[in-house]
Amino acid sequence: MRVHRALICAVLLTSLANVTATAGTLTVEVRNVRIAKGQVRIDVCPQKQFLSDACPWHGSAPAQVGTTSVTVTDVPAGRYAVQAYLDENNNSKVDQALFGIPKEGIGFSNNVRIGLSAPKFRDAAFDFDGTSATLHVKLRYFLGHAGPEQ
Repeated sequence: MRVHRALICAVLLTSLANVTATAGTLTVEVRNVRIAKGQVRIDVCPQKQFLSDACPWHGSAPAQVGTTSVTVTDVPAGRYAVQAYLDENNNSKVDQALFGIPKEGIGFSNNVRIGLSAPKFRDAAFDFDGTSATLHVKLRYFLGHAGPEQ
């Protein structure tokens, strides 16, 4: 009986060791890019890191007028929100004017409207199954030229 239990435990442990978390590719089509200068950057954020610089998954691509596609790999299944921006001067941050108004285009998953306060995670959140998905995010501009879609 003792050998039988040991064998069952060994089989179960081996099976559990072979189970891996599913991680896939998230492609974000960022629309309304106003200039082919700099990088379009995105962050894929769980709720605790939303609206911070601590999001665990990132991607970027050279800005192209209109739509720029950004791909992030190895994203595990989960509930996330995407934050995107056009980093026109390649300084890896959203430049801000007086009162924190963004100087560069910004956008969020579900195309959450940006008002006088920051968007809520629940409004931008989506479920990712860990395989592959494509999202569409529209950049919005608060200062200067509004972009190709105005």
